[in-house]
Amino acid sequence: MNIAKRGTMFSYIMAFALITMMVVACVLFDNHEFILPEIAAMVIAMWVYRDPNWLRCPLHICFAPTATSVIGLTVNHLHFAYLCKAGIAFACIMIFLRLIQSNFAPSLATGLLPLITNAHDWKLVLIVFISTFTLMLVVLVFRMNAGLDKRVEIRYKYSFVFLALILFWMGICWAAGFEQAAVIPPIIVVAYESLQKPNYGGKAALKQGIALTVSATVGTLLFFGLNSWIMVTLLSLFFMLIMEWIMKIRMPAIYAFPLLPFIFPPDVVPALPLATLITSLFVFTFVTIYKKMEGLARDRAENTEVSM
Repeated sequence: MNIAKRGTMFSYIMAFALITMMVVACVLFDNHEFILPEIAAMVIAMWVYRDPNWLRCPLHICFAPTATSVIGLTVNHLHFAYLCKAGIAFACIMIFLRLIQSNFAPSLATGLLPLITNAHDWKLVLIVFISTFTLMLVVLVFRMNAGLDKRVEIRYKYSFVFLALILFWMGICWAAGFEQAAVIPPIIVVAYESLQKPNYGGKAALKQGIALTVSATVGTLLFFGLNSWIMVTLLSLFFMLIMEWIMKIRMPAIYAFPLLPFIFPPDVVPALPLATLITSLFVFTFVTIYKKMEGLARDRAENTEVSM
């Protein structure tokens, strides 16, 4: 086994250990707020994949998710309907990301977490801060961001497109009477990142939809099939690793999905796989069509310039 493979294996072990520690803390202290699904995605993306988009600005690793969790918790204290609060939180998060000139996608998930868990205790913000600060510290100590350009072009038009997409989807879920399906953080994060990619097509959308649906299904089945949350977590991580290798994908969100049954309302968990399938179908189809139309418009503009 060469050095690169040993390093990757060690990264997986450390990432899985941190994810499992969240669940262990939840069991020991009988508090599900210790489980932060997006932290699972972040630790895989940064420690294992070394995703430059998530490593580029270490300060945002801690600051942005903590700030959006404050936004989400504040909005959740409002006496509005669930989807109304979700819409307000979305808009506030997108404005905040614009102000700090960031497109750090995990901030969306941490901002929505207080609404999903119906949290009112500010201890959740402290847990988010400690978790993300730990991730940031490891990135800085091991210089995982070395050589990366801190400045990256952010096309803010995608923020408006994304916000319109999510609000439209919320309206559909409200009309269908299944409001909780409107906000599934891993799908939202993946869709937000996909929208900003220069090239995105149906093949990528299909692979993402299948992977996320399988992830949700595996996590839900294990959640109902086993009594030990720690065993559910360990087996889920193992199955996600196998799926990652089989499908040849690098998608941090699949490691967040199996943790959702621990924090979602009990009446929503059984429907999580179906909700994931339907949400993925709608959201990724929209993103695919939009990127296709954007590409056609770009090609027409280039052809016009050439002819002139």
